[in-house]
Amino acid sequence: MRLVEGVASVADVGEFVATVGELAEETETTVQAFDARYVVSEAHLRRAAELADRAFERGENVARDRAVEILLYAAGRRQIDDALTIGVSPGETPIVVLVEGSEAGEDAAADAVAERLNFEPAETLGDYDESLVRDFFDVGDAELATVDGDLESLVLERVALLVVEK
Repeated sequence: MRLVEGVASVADVGEFVATVGELAEETETTVQAFDARYVVSEAHLRRAAELADRAFERGENVARDRAVEILLYAAGRRQIDDALTIGVSPGETPIVVLVEGSEAGEDAAADAVAERLNFEPAETLGDYDESLVRDFFDVGDAELATVDGDLESLVLERVALLVVEK
């Protein structure tokens, strides 16, 4: 799995998503873009991908597409419409793009992300918006205090709990 970080200028979300789909098909990889303001760490996306794969192996997946299933787990949601909040939005947005497949496919997809997605490489991972994350994952002050302010741990817990909530 590779993560490609940067800032994207998204004029049309539908067009952006279509281009991501084309990249995935052309490179025979899974490609999913996230709003980096909602991604707390690489472990967040790695765990979402692992759980999505396990859901497919067990025939428990909600989405037909692996990239969408990863999005669901990363968001800790079963409803695609709700999970899309952590996807890309119109305008200039810090993003992180998950690319997974063969090594050659990942290399090709990662290169294509910068070329075809109106994407400026930049470090975005780990620079999440605490307020957005807390609101989206419904993390209150009391809950955060019980884990000594470790928001990443709580988000990873939400990702893992999605399996139990089915």
